[in-house]
Order: sequence, then C-alpha cells, then structure tokens
Amino acid sequence: MLRSAFRSSLTPLARATPTAFPSSSTSLLFRRLLSNESRDAIQKAVSSSPLVVFMKGTPDFPQCGFSRAVVQVLDLHGVPSEKMHTFNVLEDAELRTGIKEFSEWPTIPQVYVNSEFVGGCDILLGMHQSGELEELLRKNNIIPESAEQEAVSQS
Repeated sequence: MLRSAFRSSLTPLARATPTAFPSSSTSLLFRRLLSNESRDAIQKAVSSSPLVVFMKGTPDFPQCGFSRAVVQVLDLHGVPSEKMHTFNVLEDAELRTGIKEFSEWPTIPQVYVNSEFVGGCDILLGMHQSGELEELLRKNNIIPESAEQEAVSQS
C-alpha cells in the first residue's frame, strides 16, 4: 500500500534543550518530522476519493470500536463504496504514525471529505447527531439528495 512511500520517512528527533525549539505550536515540530515524500504520499491518499477513512481494520472487519462506529455511521448515511476509500493503518506502522502527524490529530480513525480533515470518531458522531454530517456528505456529492429535497429543488 503506502509502505514504500513511508519507509525511512520519519527522521529521529534529536534531543534538544527547551531553547532549541521556539515556543510555537507543535505543528512546526510535526511538519519537521514527516518527510516531504511521506507528506506527499499521504496527501495523495487523502485526495484519492471523495471520502477517505484511515482506520484500524477494514469496513468489513473493523479492529476497534471507534473504527466500527465510523463505518456504521457512514453506512447509516448510505455512503456508496465507490465514493469511499479506506486505509488500514494496522498494516503499516509508518502510515499509522504519519497520518497523525499529517492531520495533527492524535487518534484513529480519521475522516477526510474532499481532502479536508473532518475529525475522528467523536467529531463524526457529533456531526451525525446534529445533522451536520448528512449536510456535509450531500454538499460534497458523496450521498444523493433525498427524494423530498430533490422534489423541492425541482419545483
């Protein structure tokens, strides 16, 4: 999968005194650890489909409860498989670490819609409960408009 692009991509963090790094956010540090090659490979993966999920396991066999919850929520919304691409981070330790650095989000699963980071399981569940997820999926043509909405828009 992405293993070759990630191999040897993370440089070891040199031990540093507190003054070696400015007191800015850790995002600068993350960007320095993830090589350009790895960042490009992840960006390509994120852009590979309208909906991308980095998860533990596969949609048919999720390997953690959070990944299972994300898959179930997406199934509830009727996301077609051809509009979703998933990456099993358990198959590639470098991808598992790299995606966390890429998004600056510490947990997996991670969901991207049209190359934009949406969040993890908790964010997705909150969006589902509020109706924001359905709106986001429709706005990005991942799921079709409902029959009611199509009838109103055609009148």
